[in-house]
Amino acid sequence: MPRLHPLHVGIIAGETSGDNLGAALIQAIRKREPDAVFEGVAGPHMIAAGCFSLYPMENLSVMGLVEVLNHLPKLISMRRELRRHFLKTPPDIFIGIDAPDFNLSLERSLKRAGIRTLHYVSPSVWAWRQYRVRKIAASVDCMLTLFPFEERFYAEQQVPARFVGHPLADLISDDVDPLQARAHLGIQHQGPLVALLPGSRVGEVKRLAEDFLRAANWCHERRSDIRFVVPLANEACRIMFENALARVNRRLPVTLLHGQGLEAMAAANAVLMASGTATLECTLLKRPMVVAYRLSPLTYQLARLLVNTPYYSLPNLLADRPVVKEFIQDDITPEALGGEILRLIDDPSHVQELTSVFTQIHRDLRRDASRIAADAVFEIAGRDSEVSEQV
Repeated sequence: MPRLHPLHVGIIAGETSGDNLGAALIQAIRKREPDAVFEGVAGPHMIAAGCFSLYPMENLSVMGLVEVLNHLPKLISMRRELRRHFLKTPPDIFIGIDAPDFNLSLERSLKRAGIRTLHYVSPSVWAWRQYRVRKIAASVDCMLTLFPFEERFYAEQQVPARFVGHPLADLISDDVDPLQARAHLGIQHQGPLVALLPGSRVGEVKRLAEDFLRAANWCHERRSDIRFVVPLANEACRIMFENALARVNRRLPVTLLHGQGLEAMAAANAVLMASGTATLECTLLKRPMVVAYRLSPLTYQLARLLVNTPYYSLPNLLADRPVVKEFIQDDITPEALGGEILRLIDDPSHVQELTSVFTQIHRDLRRDASRIAADAVFEIAGRDSEVSEQV
Protein backbone atom coordinates (compact mmCIF):
# COMPACT_ATOMS: atom_id res chain seq x y z
CA MET A 1 0.00 0.00 0.00
CA PRO A 2 1.25 3.52 -0.74
CA ARG A 3 2.65 5.35 2.25
CA LEU A 4 1.05 8.64 3.25
CA HIS A 5 3.24 11.70 2.75
CA PRO A 6 4.41 13.18 6.05
CA LEU A 7 1.84 15.47 7.63
CA HIS A 8 2.66 19.05 6.60
CA VAL A 9 1.58 21.63 9.21
CA GLY A 10 1.65 25.40 8.88
CA ILE A 11 1.74 26.94 12.34
CA ILE A 12 2.12 30.48 13.71
CA ALA A 13 2.57 31.60 17.31
CA GLY A 14 2.90 35.25 18.27
CA GLU A 15 4.26 35.29 21.82
CA THR A 16 5.83 33.18 24.56
CA SER A 17 2.60 31.55 25.77
CA GLY A 18 1.78 30.53 22.20
CA ASP A 19 5.31 29.20 21.72
CA ASN A 20 4.85 26.95 24.76
CA LEU A 21 1.46 25.72 23.52
CA GLY A 22 2.85 25.15 20.03
CA ALA A 23 5.85 23.18 21.27
CA ALA A 24 3.66 20.86 23.34
CA LEU A 25 1.30 20.38 20.39
CA ILE A 26 4.17 19.59 18.00
CA GLN A 27 5.47 16.99 20.44
CA ALA A 28 2.00 15.42 20.76
CA ILE A 29 1.61 15.26 16.96
CA ARG A 30 5.06 13.72 16.58
CA LYS A 31 4.12 10.95 18.99
CA ARG A 32 1.61 9.80 16.38
CA GLU A 33 3.53 10.85 13.27
CA PRO A 34 7.28 11.27 13.87
CA ASP A 35 7.93 12.47 10.29
CA ALA A 36 5.45 15.38 10.45
CA VAL A 37 6.81 18.64 9.02
CA PHE A 38 6.17 21.99 10.70
CA GLU A 39 6.86 25.49 9.38
CA GLY A 40 5.61 28.99 10.10
CA VAL A 41 6.44 31.52 12.80
CA ALA A 42 7.92 29.95 15.92
CA GLY A 43 9.65 30.81 19.15
CA PRO A 44 12.57 28.94 20.72
CA HIS A 45 10.48 26.12 22.21
CA MET A 46 8.70 25.36 18.93
CA ILE A 47 12.00 25.51 17.04
CA ALA A 48 13.53 23.08 19.54
CA ALA A 49 10.54 20.78 18.97
CA GLY A 50 11.31 20.76 15.23
CA CYS A 51 9.45 23.68 13.65
CA PHE A 52 11.15 25.67 10.88
CA SER A 53 10.54 29.36 11.49
CA LEU A 54 10.11 31.51 8.39
CA TYR A 55 10.19 34.69 10.50
CA PRO A 56 11.33 35.46 14.06
CA MET A 57 8.41 35.27 16.50
CA GLU A 58 9.55 38.61 17.97
CA ASN A 59 8.17 40.29 14.82
CA LEU A 60 4.67 39.46 16.08
CA SER A 61 5.26 40.16 19.78
CA VAL A 62 4.17 43.79 19.62
CA MET A 63 2.18 45.26 22.51
CA GLY A 64 0.31 48.56 22.73
CA LEU A 65 -1.63 50.62 20.20
CA VAL A 66 1.21 52.99 19.24
CA GLU A 67 3.72 50.15 18.90
CA VAL A 68 1.33 48.16 16.69
CA LEU A 69 0.71 51.19 14.47
CA ASN A 70 4.45 51.74 14.10
CA HIS A 71 4.97 48.11 13.08
CA LEU A 72 1.79 47.80 10.99
CA PRO A 73 3.40 48.03 7.51
CA LYS A 74 5.92 45.36 8.48
CA LEU A 75 3.20 43.12 9.93
CA ILE A 76 1.01 43.47 6.82
CA SER A 77 3.97 42.66 4.56
CA MET A 78 4.86 39.65 6.69
CA ARG A 79 1.31 38.29 6.59
CA ARG A 80 1.19 38.80 2.80
CA GLU A 81 4.42 36.83 2.34
CA LEU A 82 3.20 34.03 4.60
CA ARG A 83 -0.07 33.85 2.65
CA ARG A 84 1.92 33.56 -0.59
CA HIS A 85 4.14 30.88 0.86
CA PHE A 86 1.32 28.69 2.17
CA LEU A 87 -0.75 29.06 -1.01
CA LYS A 88 2.28 28.06 -3.08
CA THR A 89 3.12 25.05 -0.87
CA PRO A 90 -0.20 24.22 0.83
CA PRO A 91 0.05 22.47 4.19
CA ASP A 92 -2.37 19.68 5.12
CA ILE A 93 -3.55 21.96 7.91
CA PHE A 94 -2.79 25.45 9.18
CA ILE A 95 -2.85 26.22 12.91
CA GLY A 96 -2.94 29.78 14.26
CA ILE A 97 -2.05 29.90 17.94
CA ASP A 98 -3.62 32.92 19.64
CA ALA A 99 -2.53 36.26 18.00
CA PRO A 100 -6.06 36.58 16.54
CA ASP A 101 -5.60 39.96 14.86
CA PHE A 102 -2.78 38.50 12.78
CA ASN A 103 -3.84 34.87 12.40
CA LEU A 104 -7.56 35.06 11.67
CA SER A 105 -7.15 37.08 8.46
CA LEU A 106 -4.47 34.67 7.26
CA GLU A 107 -6.64 31.70 8.21
CA ARG A 108 -9.57 33.12 6.25
CA SER A 109 -7.46 33.44 3.08
CA LEU A 110 -6.12 29.92 3.43
CA LYS A 111 -9.54 28.43 4.18
CA ARG A 112 -10.95 30.07 1.04
CA ALA A 113 -8.18 28.33 -0.90
CA GLY A 114 -9.27 24.95 0.47
CA ILE A 115 -6.65 24.58 3.22
CA ARG A 116 -7.97 23.19 6.51
CA THR A 117 -7.56 25.65 9.39
CA LEU A 118 -7.54 25.45 13.19
CA HIS A 119 -7.25 28.28 15.68
CA TYR A 120 -5.84 27.39 19.10
CA VAL A 121 -6.89 29.68 22.01
CA SER A 122 -10.11 31.61 21.53
CA PRO A 123 -10.11 35.40 21.61
CA SER A 124 -12.47 36.80 24.27
CA VAL A 125 -15.42 37.16 21.89
CA TRP A 126 -17.74 35.88 24.62
CA ALA A 127 -16.91 39.03 26.63
CA TRP A 128 -16.66 41.79 24.05
CA ARG A 129 -16.72 42.51 20.29
CA GLN A 130 -18.98 39.53 19.67
CA TYR A 131 -19.33 40.57 16.02
CA ARG A 132 -15.92 38.90 15.53
CA VAL A 133 -17.69 35.52 15.63
CA ARG A 134 -18.65 35.99 11.97
CA LYS A 135 -15.00 36.44 11.02
CA ILE A 136 -14.02 33.42 13.07
CA ALA A 137 -16.69 31.27 11.39
CA ALA A 138 -15.33 32.30 7.98
CA SER A 139 -11.73 31.68 9.03
CA VAL A 140 -11.55 28.36 10.86
CA ASP A 141 -12.73 24.79 10.45
CA CYS A 142 -12.55 24.43 14.22
CA MET A 143 -11.74 26.59 17.24
CA LEU A 144 -9.77 24.86 20.00
CA THR A 145 -10.70 26.38 23.36
CA LEU A 146 -8.93 26.25 26.71
CA PHE A 147 -12.10 26.71 28.77
CA PRO A 148 -15.46 24.88 28.70
CA PHE A 149 -17.62 28.03 28.71
CA GLU A 150 -15.95 29.06 25.42
CA GLU A 151 -17.00 25.81 23.73
CA ARG A 152 -20.59 26.40 24.89
CA PHE A 153 -20.50 29.96 23.53
CA TYR A 154 -19.37 28.78 20.07
CA ALA A 155 -22.01 26.02 20.05
CA GLU A 156 -24.68 28.70 20.59
CA GLN A 157 -23.18 30.63 17.66
CA GLN A 158 -23.06 27.44 15.51
CA VAL A 159 -19.28 27.65 15.09
CA PRO A 160 -17.36 24.34 15.34
CA ALA A 161 -15.29 24.33 18.53
CA ARG A 162 -13.65 21.82 20.80
CA PHE A 163 -12.70 22.24 24.44
CA VAL A 164 -9.26 20.66 24.86
CA GLY A 165 -8.49 21.71 28.45
CA HIS A 166 -5.66 23.91 29.67
CA PRO A 167 -2.01 22.75 29.53
CA LEU A 168 -1.29 24.46 32.86
CA ALA A 169 -3.82 22.16 34.52
CA ASP A 170 -1.82 19.20 33.22
CA LEU A 171 1.46 20.64 34.53
CA ILE A 172 0.49 21.88 38.01
CA SER A 173 0.12 19.13 40.60
CA ASP A 174 -2.88 18.80 42.90
CA ASP A 175 -0.97 19.36 46.13
CA VAL A 176 1.60 22.14 46.22
CA ASP A 177 3.41 22.46 49.57
CA PRO A 178 3.67 26.12 50.70
CA LEU A 179 6.53 25.33 53.09
CA GLN A 180 8.58 23.82 50.27
CA ALA A 181 7.82 26.88 48.14
CA ARG A 182 9.01 29.18 50.95
CA ALA A 183 12.18 27.16 51.37
CA HIS A 184 12.81 27.32 47.62
CA LEU A 185 12.47 31.12 47.76
CA GLY A 186 14.65 31.40 50.86
CA ILE A 187 11.76 32.75 52.95
CA GLN A 188 12.11 31.65 56.59
CA HIS A 189 8.99 33.43 57.90
CA GLN A 190 6.57 30.93 59.46
CA GLY A 191 3.62 33.29 59.89
CA PRO A 192 1.10 34.67 57.39
CA LEU A 193 2.57 35.45 53.97
CA VAL A 194 0.73 37.50 51.34
CA ALA A 195 1.82 37.56 47.69
CA LEU A 196 1.26 40.83 45.81
CA LEU A 197 1.06 40.50 42.00
CA PRO A 198 0.32 43.94 40.49
CA GLY A 199 0.72 42.69 36.89
CA SER A 200 3.42 41.73 34.41
CA ARG A 201 3.44 44.98 32.40
CA VAL A 202 4.80 48.36 33.46
CA GLY A 203 1.44 50.06 32.86
CA GLU A 204 -0.34 47.62 35.17
CA VAL A 205 2.29 48.02 37.89
CA LYS A 206 2.10 51.81 37.56
CA ARG A 207 -1.68 51.76 38.06
CA LEU A 208 -1.83 49.16 40.87
CA ALA A 209 1.42 49.14 42.86
CA GLU A 210 0.47 51.95 45.22
CA ASP A 211 -3.03 50.53 45.75
CA PHE A 212 -1.58 47.12 46.62
CA LEU A 213 1.04 48.58 48.94
CA ARG A 214 -1.49 50.76 50.76
CA ALA A 215 -3.65 47.66 51.28
CA ALA A 216 -0.57 45.77 52.52
CA ASN A 217 0.26 48.62 54.90
CA TRP A 218 -3.34 48.61 56.18
CA CYS A 219 -3.07 44.88 56.88
CA HIS A 220 0.33 45.19 58.57
CA GLU A 221 -0.94 47.91 60.90
CA ARG A 222 -3.53 45.39 62.14
CA ARG A 223 -1.43 42.22 61.93
CA SER A 224 2.25 42.91 62.50
CA ASP A 225 3.12 39.25 61.88
CA ILE A 226 2.16 39.46 58.18
CA ARG A 227 4.95 39.50 55.59
CA PHE A 228 4.70 40.20 51.86
CA VAL A 229 6.37 38.77 48.78
CA VAL A 230 6.25 40.43 45.35
CA PRO A 231 7.32 38.70 42.10
CA LEU A 232 8.13 41.26 39.39
CA ALA A 233 8.35 40.35 35.72
CA ASN A 234 11.30 42.54 34.74
CA GLU A 235 13.60 45.35 35.87
CA ALA A 236 11.25 48.11 34.66
CA CYS A 237 8.42 46.69 36.76
CA ARG A 238 10.78 46.36 39.74
CA ILE A 239 11.84 50.02 39.54
CA MET A 240 8.21 51.12 39.25
CA PHE A 241 7.27 49.05 42.31
CA GLU A 242 10.25 50.23 44.38
CA ASN A 243 9.26 53.84 43.68
CA ALA A 244 5.74 53.12 44.90
CA LEU A 245 7.11 51.40 48.01
CA ALA A 246 9.18 54.49 48.80
CA ARG A 247 6.04 56.63 48.62
CA VAL A 248 3.93 54.34 50.82
CA ASN A 249 6.22 52.84 53.47
CA ARG A 250 9.85 51.78 52.97
CA ARG A 251 9.79 49.77 56.20
CA LEU A 252 6.96 47.50 55.10
CA PRO A 253 8.29 43.87 55.31
CA VAL A 254 8.36 43.14 51.58
CA THR A 255 10.55 40.65 49.71
CA LEU A 256 10.95 41.47 46.00
CA LEU A 257 11.58 38.62 43.56
CA HIS A 258 12.79 38.49 39.96
CA GLY A 259 9.92 36.59 38.35
CA GLN A 260 9.05 33.39 40.25
CA GLY A 261 5.35 34.21 40.27
CA LEU A 262 4.23 30.58 40.62
CA GLU A 263 6.56 30.02 43.56
CA ALA A 264 5.41 33.23 45.27
CA MET A 265 1.75 32.25 44.98
CA ALA A 266 2.47 28.70 46.11
CA ALA A 267 4.26 30.02 49.22
CA ALA A 268 1.48 32.43 50.22
CA ASN A 269 -1.51 32.15 52.53
CA ALA A 270 -3.36 34.72 50.39
CA VAL A 271 -2.74 36.51 47.11
CA LEU A 272 -3.66 40.04 46.02
CA MET A 273 -3.37 40.20 42.26
CA ALA A 274 -4.21 41.99 39.06
CA SER A 275 -6.81 40.33 36.88
CA GLY A 276 -5.19 38.26 34.14
CA THR A 277 -3.85 34.81 33.32
CA ALA A 278 -2.01 34.64 36.66
CA THR A 279 -5.42 34.24 38.34
CA LEU A 280 -5.70 30.87 36.58
CA GLU A 281 -2.31 29.83 37.95
CA CYS A 282 -3.43 30.89 41.42
CA THR A 283 -6.63 28.87 41.01
CA LEU A 284 -4.72 25.74 39.99
CA LEU A 285 -2.37 26.23 42.96
CA LYS A 286 -5.52 26.36 45.18
CA ARG A 287 -4.50 29.65 46.76
CA PRO A 288 -7.18 32.08 48.03
CA MET A 289 -7.04 35.38 46.18
CA VAL A 290 -8.37 38.92 45.88
CA VAL A 291 -8.52 40.29 42.33
CA ALA A 292 -8.28 43.96 41.37
CA TYR A 293 -7.87 45.95 38.20
CA ARG A 294 -7.55 49.62 37.37
CA LEU A 295 -7.91 51.04 33.85
CA SER A 296 -7.46 54.54 32.51
CA PRO A 297 -10.74 56.49 32.96
CA LEU A 298 -11.47 56.56 29.20
CA THR A 299 -10.73 52.84 28.72
CA TYR A 300 -12.93 52.01 31.70
CA GLN A 301 -15.89 53.96 30.29
CA LEU A 302 -15.46 52.21 26.94
CA ALA A 303 -15.20 48.84 28.66
CA ARG A 304 -18.48 49.45 30.50
CA LEU A 305 -20.16 49.94 27.14
CA LEU A 306 -18.49 47.07 25.29
CA VAL A 307 -17.85 44.29 27.80
CA ASN A 308 -20.67 41.77 28.15
CA THR A 309 -19.79 39.56 31.11
CA PRO A 310 -20.83 39.57 34.78
CA TYR A 311 -17.27 38.76 35.95
CA TYR A 312 -13.80 39.63 34.74
CA SER A 313 -11.59 37.20 36.71
CA LEU A 314 -11.06 33.68 35.38
CA PRO A 315 -11.94 31.79 38.59
CA ASN A 316 -15.38 33.42 38.65
CA LEU A 317 -15.90 32.84 34.92
CA LEU A 318 -14.96 29.18 35.33
CA ALA A 319 -17.09 28.70 38.44
CA ASP A 320 -19.90 30.75 36.85
CA ARG A 321 -20.45 32.51 40.18
CA PRO A 322 -18.63 35.11 42.29
CA VAL A 323 -16.35 32.90 44.40
CA VAL A 324 -13.46 35.41 44.34
CA LYS A 325 -13.82 39.06 45.34
CA GLU A 326 -13.28 41.45 42.41
CA PHE A 327 -12.49 45.15 42.81
CA ILE A 328 -12.21 47.66 39.98
CA GLN A 329 -11.55 51.41 39.72
CA ASP A 330 -13.04 53.37 42.66
CA ASP A 331 -13.85 50.16 44.55
CA ILE A 332 -10.10 49.70 45.06
CA THR A 333 -9.35 51.06 48.55
CA PRO A 334 -6.91 49.94 51.26
CA GLU A 335 -9.84 48.99 53.50
CA ALA A 336 -11.62 46.93 50.83
CA LEU A 337 -8.54 45.04 49.63
CA GLY A 338 -6.99 44.74 53.08
CA GLY A 339 -10.22 43.59 54.70
CA GLU A 340 -10.57 40.76 52.19
CA ILE A 341 -6.91 39.75 52.62
CA LEU A 342 -7.36 39.44 56.39
CA ARG A 343 -10.56 37.47 55.84
CA LEU A 344 -8.65 34.99 53.68
CA ILE A 345 -5.98 34.65 56.39
CA ASP A 346 -8.35 34.40 59.37
CA ASP A 347 -11.38 32.48 58.00
CA PRO A 348 -10.38 28.83 57.38
CA SER A 349 -13.92 27.74 56.48
CA HIS A 350 -14.07 30.29 53.66
CA VAL A 351 -10.64 29.22 52.45
CA GLN A 352 -11.75 25.56 52.50
CA GLU A 353 -14.77 26.47 50.36
CA LEU A 354 -12.51 28.25 47.85
CA THR A 355 -10.13 25.28 47.80
CA SER A 356 -13.01 22.95 46.98
CA VAL A 357 -14.14 25.14 44.07
CA PHE A 358 -10.59 25.51 42.75
CA THR A 359 -10.02 21.75 42.98
CA GLN A 360 -13.09 21.10 40.82
CA ILE A 361 -11.95 23.69 38.28
CA HIS A 362 -8.55 21.99 38.13
CA ARG A 363 -10.20 18.62 37.45
CA ASP A 364 -12.38 20.13 34.73
CA LEU A 365 -9.40 21.71 32.96
CA ARG A 366 -7.03 18.73 33.27
CA ARG A 367 -7.71 16.79 30.06
CA ASP A 368 -4.27 16.20 28.52
CA ALA A 369 -4.78 19.29 26.36
CA SER A 370 -1.94 18.76 23.89
CA ARG A 371 -3.03 15.20 23.09
CA ILE A 372 -6.66 16.24 22.53
CA ALA A 373 -5.52 19.18 20.38
CA ALA A 374 -3.33 16.78 18.35
CA ASP A 375 -6.35 14.47 17.87
CA ALA A 376 -8.26 17.45 16.46
CA VAL A 377 -5.39 18.24 14.09
CA PHE A 378 -5.42 14.73 12.60
CA GLU A 379 -9.22 14.73 12.38
CA ILE A 380 -9.55 18.14 10.70
CA ALA A 381 -6.63 17.36 8.37
CA GLY A 382 -8.40 14.17 7.32
CA ARG A 383 -5.47 11.98 8.30
CA ASP A 384 -7.42 9.58 10.50
CA SER A 385 -9.79 8.65 7.65
CA GLU A 386 -6.90 8.26 5.20
CA VAL A 387 -5.10 5.94 7.58
CA SER A 388 -8.21 3.82 8.14
CA GLU A 389 -8.79 3.55 4.36
CA GLN A 390 -5.25 2.23 3.85
CA VAL A 391 -5.60 -0.27 6.68
